[in-house]
Amino acid sequence: MKSKFFPALAVLVGTTIGAGFLGIPYVVSKSGFLPGLAYLIFVALFMLFMKLYLGEVILRTNGNHQLTGYAGMYLGKWAKFLMFFSMIFGIYSALIAYLIAEGQSLSYLILGTSNYSLYFSLAFWLLMSCLTYIGMVALKKYEKIGMVLILAVVLIVFLFFFRGIKIENLSNINSENIFLPFGVILFSFLAFSAMPEVRRVLSMQEKLMKKVIFIGVMIPFIVYFVFMLVMVGNFGLQIPEIATLALPRFFSILAILTMFTAFFAQSIAIRDMFRFDYHLGRFNGWLLASFLPLVLFLLIYFFKLASFVTLLGIAGIVAAGLNGILILLMNKKSKKEGNRKPEYSVSLSWKTIIILSLIFILAVAAEFLL
Repeated sequence: MKSKFFPALAVLVGTTIGAGFLGIPYVVSKSGFLPGLAYLIFVALFMLFMKLYLGEVILRTNGNHQLTGYAGMYLGKWAKFLMFFSMIFGIYSALIAYLIAEGQSLSYLILGTSNYSLYFSLAFWLLMSCLTYIGMVALKKYEKIGMVLILAVVLIVFLFFFRGIKIENLSNINSENIFLPFGVILFSFLAFSAMPEVRRVLSMQEKLMKKVIFIGVMIPFIVYFVFMLVMVGNFGLQIPEIATLALPRFFSILAILTMFTAFFAQSIAIRDMFRFDYHLGRFNGWLLASFLPLVLFLLIYFFKLASFVTLLGIAGIVAAGLNGILILLMNKKSKKEGNRKPEYSVSLSWKTIIILSLIFILAVAAEFLL
């Protein structure tokens, strides 16, 4: 049987490396490179364990579900509602951010200016709506291509700009913005909604899940570190919110690729939530996954309700906080009530649940109060 490891890894990595990746250099430049690096290492390790916990829940459960389905199955209606709110808030915020940044990147790449971003955002939305309707077949095919191209372009960025890194740009620390990077970096590692899709891709080869999760966190970590080092080292405080706009036009293709893969996987995830967990059918699920983000994007665009980085930070903290706490509780419950023997198991005590939950709660408090 042909290995499904690479297609599954492509789905996880392609969902993870998205709009947040483009916002990391901006927020890190505001706080300082060293605090940003500390956040990057901490969040990567933290999210590795969280994805292992979620992966175990998925492997302990028969059938196709999204996060809302697992929450309802193991914790009840209240948890299903909270997970629904978290997914709607987190994924739709992400899709809106992708539409904003994709439009600006395409306009800059093709016309050399961001003035026509709205038209390119609408064209991108139309393309992604068609691909979302096709579904899993297109997802497995294009995520693989996208992941390879993203890694190739990041390598090119590194080779072109490594020599321009200035130590003074990496040594500054601004205590007033010390907490600014956390929400965006956390958002950049989320991709919880991709985990059920990874399991679907790995059908009959679920033993590969643990390896996919580990490498699926390590690749984004390395990519983020390299991109953050090069951009902050070269441009310092002159980095725009969408970092690739500081580079020559050609490099906007990196932003276009990352948001293509992430938008695709997130759209499939929200479509499948409506399809599998709320039994609305494939077509209705597609309508809600495609048209509601468009309406919200147009409202935000015309009324200037939020910026790119603001969307990433708030979505990252709120979605991660709710998802994270529910995932920990689901894991604990599934160890007793799961209807399938998992390919791996990770120990989880109530003490660990309390500590990790407090981290999520403090992160939410810091985002809104500081």
